Amino acid sequence: MNLGTGQKGEAHIAKLLKRKGFRVLEKNYHSRFGEIDIIAENRQYIVFVEVKTREKKGLVAPFEAITPAKQRKLILTAEQYLAKHSTSLQPRFDAAAVYTENGKITGEEYLENAFDAS
Repeated sequence: MNLGTGQKGEAHIAKLLKRKGFRVLEKNYHSRFGEIDIIAENRQYIVFVEVKTREKKGLVAPFEAITPAKQRKLILTAEQYLAKHSTSLQPRFDAAAVYTENGKITGEEYLENAFDAS
């Protein structure tokens, strides 16, 4: 996977979120705990989205890469973001898989509420 592939997948999911009525607040938000690929909001939710871009015939499925350790880092980073950016919206953790073939995006899967913060 070249360096641009992950960014291409994140841009693809950001467009998908916009079509679903979300406003993208941040891309690649960093904290000392890690990074959140996309933070977006609609009228009900603030969503923290982890995007995994993989070749369609890859050995590891994209969602398998969101391990419990990765989830903990995402939760800590989201908590830090919320401490700095007050909101009344319900937080939610989503996951997106973007599939590529020969460098071109061929599809995506999007899981709402992929895991919870408990």
